[in-house]
Amino acid sequence: MTLFEHLRELRYRLVVAAIWIVLAVIICAFFYNQLFEFLLRPIGVAVQDLAQTRPGQQVSVVTTGVAAPMTLSLKIVGIAGLIFSAPFWLYQLWAFIAPGLLAKEKKWAVVFVGAATPLFLSGVAIGYWVMPKGISVMLSFTPQDASVSNLLDLPFFLNFLIRLMLVFGIAFLLPVVLVVLNLAGIVSGAQLGKARQYAIFGCFVFGAVATPSTDPFSMLMLAIPMALLYLVAEVICRANDRARRRRGDVAPSDAAPRDAA
Repeated sequence: MTLFEHLRELRYRLVVAAIWIVLAVIICAFFYNQLFEFLLRPIGVAVQDLAQTRPGQQVSVVTTGVAAPMTLSLKIVGIAGLIFSAPFWLYQLWAFIAPGLLAKEKKWAVVFVGAATPLFLSGVAIGYWVMPKGISVMLSFTPQDASVSNLLDLPFFLNFLIRLMLVFGIAFLLPVVLVVLNLAGIVSGAQLGKARQYAIFGCFVFGAVATPSTDPFSMLMLAIPMALLYLVAEVICRANDRARRRRGDVAPSDAAPRDAA
């Protein structure tokens, strides 16, 4: 294909992907009330938990500005449409890239996408699940006897929730990246074992820095699964290295000694 043919193919894929996204946004607009209640649920759970430990605590959810409700509704249906149409626009991306890949590269890409999707969704789900606990912990710093009402700005909370879920989802892709690097012969299971202590420490540092909230619960809920997933990736990489040695292939950790010999 010439350069113009590639550009024509890219334009076609982008138009098709945009059509799917617009259709998903329109469909999500009919379920705006359900989406709104779903996103607002972490605040409701946090307020209920806070009412049991601090009965006098006042929490109100507010929006500021005349156009804030409309902007919020457009943002909610837009993000929901982008998420629900992901299989369709991801396929368009794959259809554009796949013809330029070798058969082995296609196999690795399929493995990566097949493993990355459930891990990413699991991370997003855990981020949504820990959100109420994080909110209740942060609101608990308000003095109990003070006549202070906590006003939670709804657009800010929506951005906060989405950012937290994305951080959890991306962090859960760590083992997939490590295994793909091992399959490509870039890192070995032995190298991951040598770096284990530093990697686990880095997981906790990343959990403390990456989580938007300042409560230790959210940090631990991100760092502990990341550390466990790193250990799982190390086990898979060591097993793949053993299988590679049985086939007579050279693992990355074995390349230097054999060359030196």
